Amino acid sequence: MTAKIAILPGDGIGPEIVAEAVKVIGCLCEHYGFQVELEEAQIGGAAVDTSGEPLPEATLRLARQADAILLGAVGGPKWEILERRRRPEQGLLAIRSALGLFGNLRPAILYAELAGASTLRPEIVAGLDILIVRELTGGIYFGEPRGVRTLGTGEREAYNTLVYRESEIARIARLAFEIAGKRDGRLCSVDKANVLESSGLWREVVTRLAPEYPQVELSHLYVDNAAMQLVRAPKQFDVIVTGNLFGDILSDCAAMLTGSIGMLPSAALDERGKGMYEPVHGSAPDIAGRDMANPLATILSLAMMLRYSLNQAKLAERVESAVRRVLAEGYRTADIHTVGTRRVGTREMGDAITSALRAAAA
Repeated sequence: MTAKIAILPGDGIGPEIVAEAVKVIGCLCEHYGFQVELEEAQIGGAAVDTSGEPLPEATLRLARQADAILLGAVGGPKWEILERRRRPEQGLLAIRSALGLFGNLRPAILYAELAGASTLRPEIVAGLDILIVRELTGGIYFGEPRGVRTLGTGEREAYNTLVYRESEIARIARLAFEIAGKRDGRLCSVDKANVLESSGLWREVVTRLAPEYPQVELSHLYVDNAAMQLVRAPKQFDVIVTGNLFGDILSDCAAMLTGSIGMLPSAALDERGKGMYEPVHGSAPDIAGRDMANPLATILSLAMMLRYSLNQAKLAERVESAVRRVLAEGYRTADIHTVGTRRVGTREMGDAITSALRAAAA
C-alpha cells in the first residue's frame, strides 16, 4: 500500500530540515521497499507571502487527503507586524484545529552520546526517557472570548479564556493512560487545581478514569512543582499528561534536559491515529540558509510518523538506529557539538543518516 505524505516545509530553517527528512524517505524507498507519495504545500509565513493567508485552502485540502503530514516550522520576525489572524503561527493553530489533532506526543530522550551536552549533571539525566502528552486543540490557545478592549478609563485590557470540557479532558487522558500502559506504567497528570476551576475539573476527570487502567500508577502535580521536578529529578517521570499551555512550556523545559531542543520530535494525532509530525524547535530564522540547523528532530519526527500513523514500526526502528549510529560515530551539528566530536552541517548530517541506513540494508 502506498502512503501519501503531505510535506509542509514552512519558514526559516523549515525547508532545510524537511529536505533532509525527505532524503531519508527516499533512502527508505530505495533500500527498504517503502512505498510513498509525497506532495508539498505552503503554510505559515511562506503561505502568507504567496496567498495572503497562513493556511491556504489548498494546503488544508492536501492535509485532509494525506495519511500523515510532515511539517518543518513556521514564523519569524518578518511577519510579526501583521494582524494576528494573518501571522504564521495562526496557520499552525488552524491546521491542528481543523484536523482534530488533539493529542500532542513530545518525547524527551537523552541519547547516551549526548549526556555531556545537557546543562544538568550526567547522573541526573543519563537514561532519560520521558513522554509528555499535551492536549493540543483546547485550553487558553483556543478559548473564547478573547481579545483586547479599552476600558472607560482609556486603558487597554487584554483577555483570554481557559476552558476545557469533560470530553476533551477524558480524550487526552485516555490516550495518555494507554501509552503509559505500554511503557513503564506511570502517569503524572499536571494541572493547577489549587487555583483554576478548569484544572479542578481536569484532575477530577483524570482521577475518575484511573480505575479503568489498573496497570497504570497515576499521580498528580501542580504545574509549578512539575517544572521544578523536571529540573531536580527528571527520571522520576515516565509519561506526563497536561493541558495545552502547561504542555507547551513543560515540553520545552524537558527538551533542554536532552542537550538541545534540536533533538526532539513530536506528533500530533487525531482520534484515528492520523497525525502531523514536526520538530519541537521553531523556525530559527537567525540560522536559516546557513547549513547549521540540526535535522535530527525532523528525522526522528519521521520515525514517529512511521510508527504511529503508517504502521511501519520496523522502519521507524531503522531510522532511530541510524540516528544512534551517527551520534556514536561522533557527528554533531553546532547545537550539540562538543570537544572531540565532528561538527557537520545540516546536509552532511542528513547524508550521514542515509549512509547509515544504506549500510544497515546491505
